[in-house]
Amino acid sequence: MSTGKKLAIFIVIVVVLGGVIAVSLNQAGRGRVSVQTGRALVQNIASVVTASGEITPQTYADISPSEGAGQITDLYVKEGDRVTKGELLAKLWNLQQAAAVSGMNASLKTSEANLGAQVAALGTARANIARDQAQLAQATQNWRRTEALYEDQLLSKSDYDSQEAAYKTARAQAQVSEAALKQTEAQVNSLKAQIAQAHANLAAAKSILSRTEFRSPLNGIVTYLPVHIGDTVVTGIQNSPGSVIMRVADMSTVIADVLVDETDIANVAVGQPATIAIDAFGDKPFPAHVIEVGDTAILRSTGAAATSTTGSDAQQAKDFEVKVQLDDPPSSIRPGLSCTANITTATASNAVTIPLQAVVERDPSQLQPQNPNAPPQTVALVAQKTEKPIQGVFVIHPGDMAAVFVPAATGVTGVDRVQVLKGVKAGDEIVTGPYTALRTLANHARIKVDNSLAAATTGAAGS
Repeated sequence: MSTGKKLAIFIVIVVVLGGVIAVSLNQAGRGRVSVQTGRALVQNIASVVTASGEITPQTYADISPSEGAGQITDLYVKEGDRVTKGELLAKLWNLQQAAAVSGMNASLKTSEANLGAQVAALGTARANIARDQAQLAQATQNWRRTEALYEDQLLSKSDYDSQEAAYKTARAQAQVSEAALKQTEAQVNSLKAQIAQAHANLAAAKSILSRTEFRSPLNGIVTYLPVHIGDTVVTGIQNSPGSVIMRVADMSTVIADVLVDETDIANVAVGQPATIAIDAFGDKPFPAHVIEVGDTAILRSTGAAATSTTGSDAQQAKDFEVKVQLDDPPSSIRPGLSCTANITTATASNAVTIPLQAVVERDPSQLQPQNPNAPPQTVALVAQKTEKPIQGVFVIHPGDMAAVFVPAATGVTGVDRVQVLKGVKAGDEIVTGPYTALRTLANHARIKVDNSLAAATTGAAGS
């Protein structure tokens, strides 16, 4: 046989064998469900709650007039300035108040001078009474001696009358001195009372004057300054807020005030670690921790507190306020910056994890094939389940390429993977998709693995 004929026969045999193999593969692939798979891996996993909000200082003070109204005459700081506690920040027009303080100061000094004069007069009055009492004592002694001599007829009537007059004069003078002393003491006491009242009036006037001067109540930064010299500011009244002259914030302790979805709030607790991403600082994460978890639901549509558990409030999406404190805030941070908090609510080390989408539920009745010799490839979707569903995953049996449902208990849920506590071991190949196939995949269904779409999607995401 010639070489050409041999070559032709060989080509025919190859073509026939190829056709047989293709037909066999086609028949083998018929009736199988095309699925995507992944592997159970051992890795560290963390459950993270993400929430958005803004940067706010934990401590701040709004500087506002405490009463009345006034015109700003002086501003000693500008927005962004650092200030110390007690530093003068601004003044209102206060000529009348300052004049009142000056007048009361002058009046107080006059009263204090008068008091000094009266104290001196009091000393003189006490000296006078001491002198007059001594003279009265001498006159009394002379008068008694005169009376004795007159009774013994040893003294003339004129001398007797003269000594009697001297005694009465000394007694009257002593009485006058005593009255003068009491009067001076009363004047001193009155002046002391007047000075005490003057001090009180001066303190009140100074208090009124101080309300036109605004000092910083804390060390911090002027973060808000909406007014200018010449503007008129007013105090707040009921249902009407007053003017805010400026805001001073202590930026040494900074928090991220974020809103957590109501479906995640049960997992958030005080003390949990977190990272804060601030838009103005790029992708740099700042370590932080949760310091407060709010109890009041906030309507997402309005930002107001949900006050009713019935009606329209009950149907709306809600959030809860959570405060996360930055451990080491940057010096250039400012209030109001947009931020995102990633709060770690649970962690697991060296955990067996699988893709999150691999976890499914099946009714117990759906897990028993009707015909063991020909297991169904899909299960019927039921609108209402009558049995408690079983959570699990489909594990690939490589021998017969069947997807076997395995009940699985899950633990920590990460971004795209979930911890499996039992039911799956590291290295198991499990069905992860597609969703249309996984939602109806039957127990022991025959499958064929096609990860080309998943690989293409991963490649596109990576590029």
